[in-house]
Amino acid sequence: MDFLTVVKRNWIVFSLSFAAALAMIFISEGSYMSSAATLDRLGSMGATRIALLSLARDFVDAETGQRGYLVTGRKDYREPYDLALVKIDESFKYLNRYYQNEAAPLAILKKMENVATMRLSELALTIRLFDEGKADAAKEVVLSNIGSEQMDSIRAFNSELLQYESQKVERSRNDVYRAIWFSRIGVTALSAVCLLALFIYLRQTFALKQQQMELQAMVQAERDRLEVEVVQRTEQLTVLTRHLLSAREDERSRLARNLHDDLGALLTSAKLDAARIKSRIGNAAPQALDLLAHLVTTLNSSISLGRGIIENLRPSALTNLGLTATIEILANEFGDHSGIQVHCDLDPVKLNASGELMVYRLVQEATTNIAKYANAHHVWIKLSAVGSSVEVSVRDDGVGFDVATKPSSAFGLIGMRFRVEAEGGSLAIKSAPGKGTLIQARLQQLPQVVGDTANTAT
Repeated sequence: MDFLTVVKRNWIVFSLSFAAALAMIFISEGSYMSSAATLDRLGSMGATRIALLSLARDFVDAETGQRGYLVTGRKDYREPYDLALVKIDESFKYLNRYYQNEAAPLAILKKMENVATMRLSELALTIRLFDEGKADAAKEVVLSNIGSEQMDSIRAFNSELLQYESQKVERSRNDVYRAIWFSRIGVTALSAVCLLALFIYLRQTFALKQQQMELQAMVQAERDRLEVEVVQRTEQLTVLTRHLLSAREDERSRLARNLHDDLGALLTSAKLDAARIKSRIGNAAPQALDLLAHLVTTLNSSISLGRGIIENLRPSALTNLGLTATIEILANEFGDHSGIQVHCDLDPVKLNASGELMVYRLVQEATTNIAKYANAHHVWIKLSAVGSSVEVSVRDDGVGFDVATKPSSAFGLIGMRFRVEAEGGSLAIKSAPGKGTLIQARLQQLPQVVGDTANTAT
């Protein structure tokens, strides 16, 4: 599942999350810019308050320096006065720049600047009179109340400006509080939106999980039903295969009996009739004797052919001689007809009639396939008892084949497997190109009977 599919399925969640992220950025940046601007203004306001306080102090320093100079006449006492003049000028320049866009405080500053100019002129006048030797005149100017009134006016204007700046600081502080409050409200609201988006996403995820679990349950139920049906069908096919194999073997037995009883009797009767005819003719008709001899030869061939067909349909040796001898006979006949050297390792085993017939057919089918396809030189046939099981194997040194690839002639192998599984056994086929083939079957051995064991021992 790619990213676009997830977005399409949860578009509400992603829309809310995207909107919340944008709003969060907007609120954060807005609060930062507002707070930064307010802090800058507060810095300027602090500098302005310092300038106003310094201005008041500089006027005091100017008066102190002027009076100390008038009293002592020493130049070093005048230095505070001269320094205060420079600072007062700088303060007024700074305040004029600061208030140039604010009409009300600029008007107050201009009034204070006019009074300050008159006060500074008075101070300069007293110093000039003192320098000219007119100390009494300078003293009279100092003792007048004009300077005191001017200083009171300067202090009043300075206090007004300080109060104005204090109000601005209070407003700026309120602005900062409002920005913080707005940011808190915005963050809280956006957090709620994010929680809502998370809740919607989790609910959709839970619903999708429930749907997937229901679908898995349905698939599992259908799979279980199919497995049960496969098991039932397999059991039915196994029963059907066993029935078909049994029916085929029964039909073969019936045909073998019919051929043995009817055809055998007819051929034997014909052979006896030919013998009687020969004895009656004697040497009277040599040509007829030749025809009779040919007829007897044909009858013998027919009897031999009939016996071969009967043995293929139902080997009589299996009933008369047992499984071990029958497989040995089959191996010898196979070796004689094919020219392949056959090695037998056959032990007596205990199987029921159908099991013995299955083992015989398995070896017969395996040798037939070897003669057709294996191009082998040696064949090893083994029959042994392994614990409570019987193991039969047929191995050759032929061309082999790849067991992972279905061969073109696989019906013989499929028939072998069905035969073995119908008897409750298992079949294993091992082969590789150029390394021959091993066919190995295993099925349960009949339990030994105590009486049979005792007789065998005897």
